[in-house]
Amino acid sequence: MAYPPDRNDAAVNGALRSVHRRPMATGRSIMALVLREMQTTYGRSPGGYLWAILEPVGGIALLTLIFSTGFRAPPIGKDFAPFYASGMVPFFFFTTVSGRIADSLRFSRQLLAYPSVTFIDALVGRLIVNGMTQILVGYIVFTGVFMIYDTQGAIDPERIVLSYVMVASLASGIGVLNCFLTMRFAVWQNIWSILTRPLFILSCIFFLFEGIPQPYRDILWYNPLIHVIGMMRAGFYSSYDASYVSVSYVMGISAVTLTTGLLFLYRYHRDLLDR
Repeated sequence: MAYPPDRNDAAVNGALRSVHRRPMATGRSIMALVLREMQTTYGRSPGGYLWAILEPVGGIALLTLIFSTGFRAPPIGKDFAPFYASGMVPFFFFTTVSGRIADSLRFSRQLLAYPSVTFIDALVGRLIVNGMTQILVGYIVFTGVFMIYDTQGAIDPERIVLSYVMVASLASGIGVLNCFLTMRFAVWQNIWSILTRPLFILSCIFFLFEGIPQPYRDILWYNPLIHVIGMMRAGFYSSYDASYVSVSYVMGISAVTLTTGLLFLYRYHRDLLDR
């Protein structure tokens, strides 16, 4: 004897079908957000992606000009440009990507009103666009540096890639946590800006970690960007042994901040968007 289908069964079947469709919907949502990010961030301003390249190049050129007039050589190597490039490229990666991820919900607020677009899609979309942009910028800058200057020995691509993995993880974790904090506390963006201004000086862009006197060296060790830049310089200079670098420390901070930020966003993102 046939029984009419139960409404509850129909609802369950519909939910299961939507679950199976979700990965494809997620891919489409992320791709749409990626295209929107590329158009709005880099497509509307004159020069577009050119400015993303000129910013670190201009900074490296300016620092090279200033310090080459007062010093004969950088702390390692013969030329200033490779030394500063190995510090500024990962630093700009962190500040740019973490800042863009932190602003993900406000940037995509209108699109997040659609059920098919989640806050995870917004975070991933901004990470893809800005992360790939900074990788491209780094590739162009480093290629130019390697062609013009002598870095005294063969480079280590594995360490350079590991440095990128470290800074991408750190930028993602800090960016996601700041995404919640800036949406929840309006003053946090100003506080974070004040707290991070000294990082340009305190992240060993201009000097080596080993040259910092004690006890300041032990204090600055807790700055994760020092480990990222140290790993990048170890990839640039085969003679540089960055024994102080701790990959587990950077990845641990990244994991804690990313998990904390995602948990808070999962719980409160609707309330934050409705404020």
